[in-house]
Amino acid sequence: MDKENQIIGYVVPIFRGSQEYASGLSDTEEARMKESAGYMARRNLFTSGLEMERTEQTSRKVSVRQSAEHISLSKRIYENEEYHKCMNEDSLMHAPKFVIKPRSHTVWEKQCVRLHCTVSGWPDPRVVWYKNNVTIDPMARPGKYKLQSSYNVHSLEIDRCDFDDTAQYRVSAMNSRGELSTFASVVVKRFKGEVEEALPMPRHGIVSEYGITFETNIVDGFGVSFGREGETMSLGAMVIISPNLARYQPDVQWYRDDVLLQPSKWCQMHWSGDKATLTLTHLNKEDEGLYTLRITTKTKYETYSAYVFVRDADAEVEGAPGAPLDVTCQDASKDYVIVTWKQPAVDGGNSILGYFVDRCEVGTTHWSQCNDTPIKFARFPVTGLVEGRSYTFRVRAVNKSGMSRPSRTSEVVAAMDPADRTRMRGSSAPWTGQIIVTEEEPAEGVVPGRPKELEVTEATKNYVVLSWKAPGERGHEGIMYYVEKCVSGTDSWQRVNTEIPVKSPRYALFDLAEGKAYRFRVRCCNSAGVGEPSEATEATTVGDKLDIPSAPGRVVPTRNTDTSVVVSWEASRNAKELVGYYIEASIVGSNTFEPCNNKPVKATRFVCHGLVTGESYVFRVKALNAAGLSECSQESEAIKVKAAIASPTPPYGISVLECVRDSMVLAWKQPTFIGGADITGYFVDYREVINGVPGKWHEANVKAVSDRAYRVSDLKENRKYQFQVRAANMAGVGIPSLPSETFICEEWTIAVPGPPHDLQVTEVRANTLVLLFKPPVYQGRDPVNGFYVDIKEADAEEEAWRGVNEKAISTNYMKIKILKEGETYVFRVRAQNKAGVGKASEPTEPVLAETKPGTTEIVVDIDDDGVISMNFACSNLTPDSKFVWSKNYKEITDETRITVATSGEKSKAIFNMPAEDDIGIYSCAVTHTNGESSSYTLSAEELKKLLEISHDHKFPIIPLKTELAVELQEKGRVRFWLQAEKISANGKIEYVFNDNTLSQGEKYKMNFNKDTGVIEMIMESLLQEDEGTFTFQLQDGKATNQSSLVLIGEVFKGLQKESEFMCKEWHRKQGPHFVEYLSYEVTPECCVFLKCKVGNIKKETVALWYKDGREVKGDGNLTFTEGVLNLEIAQISKKDAGVYEIVMKDDRGKDTSTLNLTEQGFRDLMNEMFSHIANSSTALKIQSTEEGIRLYSFVSYYNEALQVTWHHKDSAIAFTDRIKSGVVGEQLWLQIIEPTEKDKGKYAIEFHDGKGGLKRTVELAGQAFDDAYAEFQRLKAAAIAERNRARVAGGLPDVVTIQELKALNLTCNISGDPVPEVVWLKNEREIVSDDHYIMKFESGKYASFTITTVNTTDSGKYSILVKNKYGTESADFTISVFSPDSKK
Repeated sequence: MDKENQIIGYVVPIFRGSQEYASGLSDTEEARMKESAGYMARRNLFTSGLEMERTEQTSRKVSVRQSAEHISLSKRIYENEEYHKCMNEDSLMHAPKFVIKPRSHTVWEKQCVRLHCTVSGWPDPRVVWYKNNVTIDPMARPGKYKLQSSYNVHSLEIDRCDFDDTAQYRVSAMNSRGELSTFASVVVKRFKGEVEEALPMPRHGIVSEYGITFETNIVDGFGVSFGREGETMSLGAMVIISPNLARYQPDVQWYRDDVLLQPSKWCQMHWSGDKATLTLTHLNKEDEGLYTLRITTKTKYETYSAYVFVRDADAEVEGAPGAPLDVTCQDASKDYVIVTWKQPAVDGGNSILGYFVDRCEVGTTHWSQCNDTPIKFARFPVTGLVEGRSYTFRVRAVNKSGMSRPSRTSEVVAAMDPADRTRMRGSSAPWTGQIIVTEEEPAEGVVPGRPKELEVTEATKNYVVLSWKAPGERGHEGIMYYVEKCVSGTDSWQRVNTEIPVKSPRYALFDLAEGKAYRFRVRCCNSAGVGEPSEATEATTVGDKLDIPSAPGRVVPTRNTDTSVVVSWEASRNAKELVGYYIEASIVGSNTFEPCNNKPVKATRFVCHGLVTGESYVFRVKALNAAGLSECSQESEAIKVKAAIASPTPPYGISVLECVRDSMVLAWKQPTFIGGADITGYFVDYREVINGVPGKWHEANVKAVSDRAYRVSDLKENRKYQFQVRAANMAGVGIPSLPSETFICEEWTIAVPGPPHDLQVTEVRANTLVLLFKPPVYQGRDPVNGFYVDIKEADAEEEAWRGVNEKAISTNYMKIKILKEGETYVFRVRAQNKAGVGKASEPTEPVLAETKPGTTEIVVDIDDDGVISMNFACSNLTPDSKFVWSKNYKEITDETRITVATSGEKSKAIFNMPAEDDIGIYSCAVTHTNGESSSYTLSAEELKKLLEISHDHKFPIIPLKTELAVELQEKGRVRFWLQAEKISANGKIEYVFNDNTLSQGEKYKMNFNKDTGVIEMIMESLLQEDEGTFTFQLQDGKATNQSSLVLIGEVFKGLQKESEFMCKEWHRKQGPHFVEYLSYEVTPECCVFLKCKVGNIKKETVALWYKDGREVKGDGNLTFTEGVLNLEIAQISKKDAGVYEIVMKDDRGKDTSTLNLTEQGFRDLMNEMFSHIANSSTALKIQSTEEGIRLYSFVSYYNEALQVTWHHKDSAIAFTDRIKSGVVGEQLWLQIIEPTEKDKGKYAIEFHDGKGGLKRTVELAGQAFDDAYAEFQRLKAAAIAERNRARVAGGLPDVVTIQELKALNLTCNISGDPVPEVVWLKNEREIVSDDHYIMKFESGKYASFTITTVNTTDSGKYSILVKNKYGTESADFTISVFSPDSKK
């Protein structure tokens, strides 16, 4: 480039890294300013027609000059760019570009394959390889993948390809300027033939040598959900990733109808590390669809899906339609946009008349209506937009009842030229850092050419939309367009937009006459003038060109679940621009259809959820496109909502019950889902495993087996095998289970039995359940003789297993009664024989202890004919449910003794001839329910009771609450009575005495209370001739009964005597009398109270106490409220024995009460007191003494008359000089002197109270005896030592004062055995006997100390110390010597 000829007007430095700082505006604000400035410039290009003509010449010159300047400036900018590229290539930045792309490969298994590519770009792009959109991590499988990068050549090498390597591989290059990807496929083929044994099997789980394989499980997922417009809904699922690495997080994505969701104001995603949540903040019908959660790890991904249904919100006006949905904007241009939507499924009961489109400019809240009259077409061109501004749109439906709620607003759309929009989305050319302006001569303007490819893109009865392309000859300035029309068959063209030309290459024409044919053409214009018209279109008749689709074809519903139905239909024929289908459902007989979906579905199959189980429905379908909804299809056949019959899920929990040389017995658990029909059998497959490589599967049984246990034969000893099981029902054979563990076929030789199997749980209640099981196949060395049941909480550790029964049970069932409500448990069973207890069975599935709502029990009923039956009702029946009755949990198949009758939701088991053979446990279970079952135990006592009731029903009698009885009333009157439990007002009674009918009279008074059923006959007194049999005979219709009472002999005499006594008592009680006669009471403190209770007293009534005829002082003060008199005897003894009497009297008479407390009466009193003493005694305790061992007990009170007996080994103790007993205060003791081994055993002290007595015992044996004996020896030794230790008995003074030159002699007594040693000390130093100090110890008792001539040096502290083997003692004295002179 010639730098000298370069003309530089001005230079503006631009810094890419701080563009916002340089301009002072953000990217968005600057783009908006540029767009607005461009709009203002283009808008001012043309004004009114008159002004254009006046300034036409000037404008053309200016335009030509501007165009020339623009061309010159662009050229110089380009040349400047190229120059700087050459000067500094490192500053060039551009997006990645694949110079050489990787190519696809097809290779054989075990071969290596290499994918490579060459990438350019600056900065150097970062290259990442993907397999099926999952990043390839070479460290995850070391040696499998090898990544290399050198000089912009990047390669991926896959070592020893296998089938898992067949995938689509993607390589992505990315730098700061952008990202680019390309794809290649790898297909791995295998030779035909058997699987080679040396070929390694696919690895599962964590492979240590290849890194980490993540296992992903989605649990606690979300189900089918229902919401309403305006509500908030959250979908969530727990995600378990193993291994759990804290720093590794998976890729969590949410999809709706296979479209990836992005966070917005309508939906929010959250990932907590173990739970993924999607929140729909404001539900609209657009949110309806199939939601899928996808969890992607480095090795694989897991998905979970469920459907979300959104119902219409309540209409603001009753009968108004639902809101439209899916409002979108298409073909947006400078002043024009096409708004489309989908019609709602709910029309409010009246046809929708049309729709109104509203628009709102971004930044404001004002909505303006775009169309004056409702339009029925679901697409509408909105014109009159202001270029450069952004808008949102919404749609409302209207019928004769009113307006619907507005739809969800559309996405924001800008009114601008599509080419400008494309340029704004794309990346701009690199900036050179300067702007160069040149000056050229202006060029003359060019009149634009003809528009091209004019066509009618859309025609309805309301509007016609034209579309065309700009001409190639257009000059260097912007162009605009005039649209013209003419009626077909004429040549009279009329300009449509006479005032303002349109700027977009699209235009919508309104106000055309429906049914007329028109032709259209377009002219271009700019400042140079108006160009020639385009070629005219073909004649277009105004009317709806898009027809409403035809009604869908045959609708076929099929069963799915108990709340859903799968509906399929034939697609609408020749339907154009089909949007989808709406499905409606109606309960048979209701004639009311409700929408099943509120968002159209494009498929011809849909699952209708939220239906009522057991109800019958009919379905119909409507198709829709932009023209409207079709007629409804014909109604489907009625279908009852219930779970469809499907093949069962795989069994699980395969285990071995027995193994011999060439066969193995397998057991497995029933599938969790049986497919809605009973399982008809199982098929078992097996395969041999050699060196860890499984072989081919072989069928073990051709014919299905009904039991969940099967013996697989023809196996080879010491070979390894795997097994799989498939379940079958009437729908077919299900998929096989997962392969079992690898088992070795070798003969079992253990002595104990194998595990029980086929554990089942039934009759689950809040605190009980019944566990059923089958005995082990392998018996062991001896037959099985019992079973043990274990239990633990479901989430507890293995160490938490504990036994339910301590003693083995012999039955194959057990009722467990130790459950806690709300707790979840698992159970297992162990069998035992003589050799011991065998291996435990496989545990059951977790069982929640709860009584489910609606649970019923078996009810025993006896009808009027005496027929006994057991009845069970179930309200949760399914069409396939059956009542299964069992005895002792074995199904009843023989109807010899039991006849089963079932009707609707009730079933009864009728006893044909009830007898002892029918005793047992009867249970009833209902199949195809959630464990509906109950049991009833028929014991011998229960059977006897039922037979009695049955007899009563066969032979009806009038039931009696009480039999005929007799009672005495006031004044000794005699009342005969009985009470009938049930008797009508027409009942009749006959009163019979000794076969003679009695009648109402002076002697007999009869009464029959028909309300209470009480029948009575009253006699004033009993005479001698009244001895005999009294009978009441009852009759009520055909029911009869009678009751008799025999009054003869002693019975009659006793009743007669009591009647006479009561008569006398009545007369006695007319004055002061004893309500309770004199009695005694012994308190816990062993005080004796004589007491009585009196009645009918007054102030003048006096009470006198007597003992043996002599008056004694007692409680003579009577209280009118209590009427109780007491006489206290404290510390009772034999002298208190006697006859006590109390007399009450006043002017009305007197009454006397006597209590004999002599002989037996006194003994009874004392025995009661002894009983109180015995009960107050403490437990026997053991105490050691220096003499031996003492047993003792304390009592609260001791009486010298108390008799106690000491026992040793259940025999009374004969007291000797060595064994003594005694009492000290309230302590009763037994002393054993010098105890020996013979004294060991159980000791007891027995308190005698004239009845059973009371014993207190203690065990003097074992450690208790050893401890007591050791303590006795210690105390004895201590006593001996205390008695025999050396002592200084006395005789020594404390201080001796003596004159010098005198003689001093001191003597003291010494005791001790053996004879103590005697040592004299002076000032704590031993003194040796000599002529000055003379010390003597005579007869082992007397010690003397003599100082022959005392001098002053003898003053000091002296001590005598005596000691022997038991101890030492000393005595101190002080000698003070004075001289006569000093004293003077």
